Parts: sequence; C-alpha cells; structure tokens
Amino acid sequence: MTTTALDHLTGQAWLDGQGWLQVGELALAFALSSLIGFERQLRHKSAGLRTQAIVGTASALMLIVSKYGFTDVLVQGAIVLDPSRVAAQIVSGVGFLGAGLILTRRGAVRGLTTAAAVWETAAIGMAAGAGLWLLAIVATALYFVAVFGYTALLRVLPGRERSVELEVVYLDGRGVLRELIAAATSRTWRVLRLVPSEGTSDGLVSVAVQVEGTGDVDGLVEGLGSVDGVRAVRLAAEEE
Repeated sequence: MTTTALDHLTGQAWLDGQGWLQVGELALAFALSSLIGFERQLRHKSAGLRTQAIVGTASALMLIVSKYGFTDVLVQGAIVLDPSRVAAQIVSGVGFLGAGLILTRRGAVRGLTTAAAVWETAAIGMAAGAGLWLLAIVATALYFVAVFGYTALLRVLPGRERSVELEVVYLDGRGVLRELIAAATSRTWRVLRLVPSEGTSDGLVSVAVQVEGTGDVDGLVEGLGSVDGVRAVRLAAEEE
C-alpha cells in the first residue's frame, strides 16, 4: 500500500491530523470518560459525569495536538519537536486537579478514590488520543472492576473501617441531635461532625452527619431513621 493510500485510510491526509481517525479517538475518550463519570455521579461523588468527560476528552485533545499540531512548522533536519512533552504536562496538571479534590473536603482526608478516578480518566483519554484504543478500553474495564468488584469484596471483609456522611431531616426542638448521636454510637460508629442547616417554615431541619467506624451502613441508616422526629435519612457519601 502506498503512503498516499495509507494516509487516506487513516484520515491523516485530511487537514493535517484532523481526519476521522482523530475524531474517533476524541469520541472514544469522551465515551469512556463519561462511563467513569456516570459511575461517580450515581455514587454522589464530587467529580461526576461532566468533570470526568471534560478531563478525558481534553487529555485526548492535548495528546492529538502534541502529535499533529506542529506539522506545519517542522523542517526535516532543522526543526524537531518532542511530542512527549505535552503528554508529560498533562500528568502534572491533572495531579494538581486531583490534589484539589482531596484538600477541599471539609478538612478531612476524603476524595482519594475520586482523585484517582480523575487521574485515570486523564490516562484513558491520553491513550485514546495516542491511538491506543485497546489499552484505553481495557483500562476503563479494569476501573469498573476496581470500584465495583473490590467494593463488593471489601464489604465482606471483617474490621473494615470507613467514613460515611448522611443527610438527616428532622423536626426541630425535640432534642433529636442527642438521639442521633446515641443511635450512631450504639452501632459502633464514631460521630465526627454535625453540620446543621437553617430550619424551614414547617419546622424541619437538615443536618449533615459524618461518622466513622466498622458497622453496617444499612443498619445505621435504619437506626437513625427510627429516631423519633426524624423524617428522612439519605446516604450522601461513603469513603473507604
């Protein structure tokens, strides 16, 4: 096959690296990143569908720019550029983004899995942008093995400690907070933080309850929901 025919098939002859192959790489990065973001969104994490999709697609785009964006200024034997330099800066930049996700969670060390997910999303986008489609798909599959398969495994391990944040809606003026603390501690959970909101006109108050321990989360939700005056209990976040 001639070079012209090969370029035509890969799309690289069209607008100097803006062919259907590059469009497909961007679309793949967008689709795989969105899958990770959808999982984060369903589990009420801070970096959800939009964040993951943007990070993965942007990483793929930067990789493609690094590969094809300087062809018009390259001169054989005179001007030579290293396409790996842009890729290296993606890793550093996403590292700062992940650090921000960890440090801005109310002073507690939380968000590690979400930060790691953003970092892996960038890597998947880079692989898709580099044309390594199979590796990008396999890495995405392994991500879901880790977050779902390992989560199921960890649930059956004895003595596993985790941090859980619940949102509780209750009637104000009935001493419900004391009862909530007692209900949590009686189920081997330590109450780390209570952050109440302002009451509403119908006398309801919402409070964010952060606890830590090795107990059963479903039992905790059921126990807090049985406290007199509590109207609703919702699991807001859970970290290993």
